[in-house]
Amino acid sequence: MNGTDWVGVAGAGGFFLFMTVAVRQLAATWRARMLAAREEQYKQLTLKYAQLLEDSVEIQRRSMEELTQARLSIASMEKMMREIE
Repeated sequence: MNGTDWVGVAGAGGFFLFMTVAVRQLAATWRARMLAAREEQYKQLTLKYAQLLEDSVEIQRRSMEELTQARLSIASMEKMMREIE
């Protein structure tokens, strides 16, 4: 092997090393973007869950108010029926 052969081998090795580093960096960048997108989706799900929880609490509160009113009405009717007898 003469000097030009070593230059060619070194050049090919350098090219493959460069390509390996470039592919790994692209993969790392892609993975980071995917993780960031997933984190954003988790944030959106968290906000949606919080809103649904607030809605659920409001519905439960209204249901309790309606149940209380129904109990008062039933108690009133029972009292009226006892007075009639």
